[in-house]
Amino acid sequence: MKKIILPFFLIGSFVMVYVMAKTGTSLKTPATPYGILNLEFAYNTAKAGDILKTWSPMQANPTDNIAVAKYNTMLDFIFLAFYAPFLFLLCRKLAAPFGLYIKGTGFVLGSAALAAGVFDIGENFGMLHTLSGQLSPNITLLTAISSLIKWFMVLVAVLFILIAGVAFLFKKIIGKGP
Repeated sequence: MKKIILPFFLIGSFVMVYVMAKTGTSLKTPATPYGILNLEFAYNTAKAGDILKTWSPMQANPTDNIAVAKYNTMLDFIFLAFYAPFLFLLCRKLAAPFGLYIKGTGFVLGSAALAAGVFDIGENFGMLHTLSGQLSPNITLLTAISSLIKWFMVLVAVLFILIAGVAFLFKKIIGKGP
């Protein structure tokens, strides 16, 4: 069971990245080149309103991208249930064979990855609120701040994984590791 948990979360993460990329394709427009990320970082009602206007169905583009964005955001709740535990477990696994400082760093950054999932939940609720047409300066700002914190925590955890992963492999290759 222990051996399949990390691959389970990895595969689930990749599947959800694929599904969300496919379902969110129409969200990438000239006005929103980064798709849903544009909404995540829309820190005020003017920016969020422009995105909602762009994503509303029109004669030239009958796709209801607001509905697409809502669906994509709902899928993100599933995605975060995969990526946050995956990053948490991998940070801890890669840090385990090292000294106290690296172990502690892996534990903290793994915990930060779980916290990123919590910020992702807040971000998703904020986006769903905005996508329902209820533009609020406080909600858009909190959504953008949650997104910024989430992405920072994820990127730091991934950076640790890359560095610790190389060290882990090096340690294993030279025969002094797990």
